[in-house]
Amino acid sequence: MDHIVFAVNCGGEAHTDMHGIRYRKDYLKMGITSDYGRNSDIYRVAREDMALYQTERYDLQKFSYEIDLSDDGDYVVWMKFAEVWFNGPNMKVFQILLDDEHSIIDELDIFSKVGRATAHDEYIPFQIKNGRLVVKGRSSSYSGKLKITFQRLDHRDNPKVNALIIWRGSVEQIPKLSPIPEMELADEPLDEDENEYEETVAKPTNVKRTLKTSGPQILDPYAEDSSSLFVPFLIALAVVLPTIFCLCRL
Repeated sequence: MDHIVFAVNCGGEAHTDMHGIRYRKDYLKMGITSDYGRNSDIYRVAREDMALYQTERYDLQKFSYEIDLSDDGDYVVWMKFAEVWFNGPNMKVFQILLDDEHSIIDELDIFSKVGRATAHDEYIPFQIKNGRLVVKGRSSSYSGKLKITFQRLDHRDNPKVNALIIWRGSVEQIPKLSPIPEMELADEPLDEDENEYEETVAKPTNVKRTLKTSGPQILDPYAEDSSSLFVPFLIALAVVLPTIFCLCRL
């Protein structure tokens, strides 16, 4: 690709990814290589490109890549990471420097960003202009060799990187990773049935509803017709009147 100035599969072999970017085999002598990440599938990346996140270079203190780069222009330091060892945040936290003058990332905690065994890319734009290196609005003298240093912080674990690219152009032109699965799920629209249900719950209504009780209906004894109270009186009167009539004839 025309945008690629430099690309290396840190700690691993040469590789061509799904975008056609050709990564060279790692040549660096300082630091330690590891392929422990091959024990895990890496999320957010196609299976054929997991190799870029399964191998790494790290060091107990710090290590640097130096890249010949002299042409003026806009560039991006594009770095690939995946945490495959720790299961919590604030364990592996390190700093990244450009030419020992610019701290481009003060504290990188991969697990805090994306969790375990999940691809994470960082993009840091910079310029080379008239013999000066310009990063985040600050410039420094430049010798024509770009130095990228991964440095340990305090008592936290060792600095590392899985792959490193120098991109000519802007961050917007770089092919990005797929969304994190949890974020992708949250962004999915509800299906029609779920939307209908939510609308029914959300909208207030003034319609009266008849509640069903859990047992048979019980008659209210006080709801009977008051005329039924005269029935016993009439029966008694019908019996008493003939008796009184007969007594009168005697």
